[in-house]
Amino acid sequence: MAQDTRKEYQEAYEAWQKQVLDLHRVLLQGERLDPPQLKGLLNREARAKERYDSARQRLFGIPEDEE
Repeated sequence: MAQDTRKEYQEAYEAWQKQVLDLHRVLLQGERLDPPQLKGLLNREARAKERYDSARQRLFGIPEDEE
């Protein structure tokens, strides 16, 4: 497995986990955000998850058009 594939996966995973933690502060711990800020947070988490999913598929050798 290529080192860059592993690095890409690790970076994508860490970025997604950061966004999940930020989201949990709002959803589970009651942190308040204005609606535009909440929308931005949700969008960042969704994009980070997509990046993670793509990196995960590459790590496992699964073509991206398969799910």
